[in-house]
Order: sequence, then structure tokens, then C-alpha cells
Amino acid sequence: MVLQDISDNGKPSFELENPQWGISNDDSLSVGKEKVSALKQAVKEMEEMIEGRKNLSNGIIRDGEKMKTELENFIVNRDPTDEDAIRERNGLRQKQVEISELQLKEKVSCWQDIARLMQELRETKKELTEKEERANTLGKILEDK
Repeated sequence: MVLQDISDNGKPSFELENPQWGISNDDSLSVGKEKVSALKQAVKEMEEMIEGRKNLSNGIIRDGEKMKTELENFIVNRDPTDEDAIRERNGLRQKQVEISELQLKEKVSCWQDIARLMQELRETKKELTEKEERANTLGKILEDK
């Protein structure tokens, strides 16, 4: 049995002009440059997200401290002479404790978020380094030809 090509141009359809599957060297380099550029942008965005998360956490903790101080000032300025005032004072102290608990939860949550972002950042930086090394190696190989 003999295989014959029936393509329009007379060349076998499985044979390509360029042995790299029809992709020129310029095309592969531009794709590589786009990937490196995208990875650099991702690194920048992750670093911004880490800073943003730190700032958000600091703001929440600062606001909590401000509320606790205001509650303490209110408690100190009130003279607990009757039973209702004592209950109110105890309720305000409980609010201070709740705010402290929320601050602790925020610190832990912030740490967890930043740890995840840092892990992702490390992976992305590693991938970026590998892509840049490959691009440099490919560039050197193409210069030698």
C-alpha cells in the first residue's frame, strides 16, 4: 500500500516549512517575553497585596485600640454609684475584651494571609527566574547561530 498526499500545494501535509512546528524563532521569543512580563506583573501585584494586607491589619488594630481607649475613658469618668451603673461598667469592660479578641484574630488572620501570599510570591519568583534563564539561554544560542 502506498501513501499519497492529496494536498493542494503538492507537499505532504505533515511536512512543515519550519521544523519547529511552524513557529519562528521570533514568535517563540515574543511569547517568552510576554510570559516573563506577565510574571513580573504578578510579582509586583503580590507585593502590593502583601503591603495592602499589612496596612489593613494595622488599621484594624489601631481602630480597636482607639475604641478600647474611648471605652476606658468613659468607664473612668463614670462614678458607679448604683447597680445599673456597675452593670453598664461591666458590660463596657466586656466590650473591651471582645475588641481585644477581635484584634488577636485579626493578627492571626493577617499572618496567615501574608504567609499564603509569600508562598505564592516565592513560587512566582522562582518561575520568573526560570523563564528569564531560559530566555537568556535561548538568546545566547540564537546569537551563536
